[in-house]
Amino acid sequence: MALVLRVAMQFVGILLSLLGWVLSIITTYLPHWKNLNLDLNEMENWTMGLWQACVVQEEVGMQCKDFESFLGLPAELRISRVLMFLSNGLGLLGLLVSGFGLDCLRIGETQRDVKKRLLILGGILFWTAGVTALVPVSWVAHVTVQEFWDERIPEIVPRWEFGEALFIGWFAGFSLLLGGCLLNWAACGTQAPLASGHYAVAETQTQCAYLENGTANPSV
Repeated sequence: MALVLRVAMQFVGILLSLLGWVLSIITTYLPHWKNLNLDLNEMENWTMGLWQACVVQEEVGMQCKDFESFLGLPAELRISRVLMFLSNGLGLLGLLVSGFGLDCLRIGETQRDVKKRLLILGGILFWTAGVTALVPVSWVAHVTVQEFWDERIPEIVPRWEFGEALFIGWFAGFSLLLGGCLLNWAACGTQAPLASGHYAVAETQTQCAYLENGTANPSV
């Protein structure tokens, strides 16, 4: 039962982490971090991401323009680019490391301590990837709320609102955090099963101990 629970937690943890990593990549390049609806022209909507700004018109469709200068961007967008790239890299590294620590992988089956450490390291990498994904998304959301309720801006001026990418980024970050927690729980909270070779070694050592003491094995 413990083995089944351990493998199940590893499987769910790696799936959640994989889902969070994929959604984190989508969030990085999705041009929908902010949305702007014009009351004067309801057929035209503006969206903004980390790399480009787009305008959506019913007749023309979506037209996007990349940001020309990195230094010309607001601070939250510049830092968000770096953190999202860091999250994507840490998520990929976590998948590679934790993959070799899974019990269902027959490679290194006799090296349980090594596989346990790989699982723990993978979980820590997923935690870090989740935090580095949540920070930029939450920062952009915080700035958007501040600008939306800024009393110095006239009410007639349109204001940016939350885009779909922010919600995807939050879901990605929490998926990475939860996946990392499950992997660390599976590594530290449950006992790893011994390999078949370990059973034979343990039984042989027990028999030798009984023979040296001149007593019979009670299990026989």
